[in-house]
Amino acid sequence: MQSFRLYMGIGILFCAVLQLGAQHTEPDSLIITRGVVEGIDTIPMIELPEVVVYDRRDFDYLYLKRRYRRLIRNVKKAYPYAKIAGVKLKELDDHLATFKNEKEQKAYIDQAEEEIMGEFEKEVKKLTISQGIILVKLIDRETGRTSYQVIKELKGGFTAFFWQGLARIFGNNLKAEYDPVDTDRVIEDIVMGIEAGFI
Repeated sequence: MQSFRLYMGIGILFCAVLQLGAQHTEPDSLIITRGVVEGIDTIPMIELPEVVVYDRRDFDYLYLKRRYRRLIRNVKKAYPYAKIAGVKLKELDDHLATFKNEKEQKAYIDQAEEEIMGEFEKEVKKLTISQGIILVKLIDRETGRTSYQVIKELKGGFTAFFWQGLARIFGNNLKAEYDPVDTDRVIEDIVMGIEAGFI
């Protein structure tokens, strides 16, 4: 029995020596880095990329978790259109400043509206009512003007009044202002997460 244990011990030792002998350092696995010597210890110094930490919204109730996930999904759906609206409106404002009379401005606005509707009408019509409400708020975030103000400036007060009435029927408000500090704080957190790339 003792000889069996001896042979087993020698066998395990032999396998361990072979395993250690089989290990060799690949040239690709070496990393040369700076270090700091403190006493007899050498401490490597490695630069890590910056990590941004945000408050995680971990709700206790399943209902609130689902609601939060739904809000994330709705913001992710509406946010790209709000960004596009901000860029297009800036381009439109810059271009309108070059025209001398109202007739040229109106013709350009009609042409721009036609192009935008042709490009985005199908996708925007697929938005849910909740996503539309979020889009209206995010347009205010991106442009600094409510959707009602934008329509009134570009198409006139009557058209803005008409679209406001239609929006109110569906539970929306084109005059809604974006409040990132209080009312829309959670939406702002989600937008910041999207911009940071982790949502």
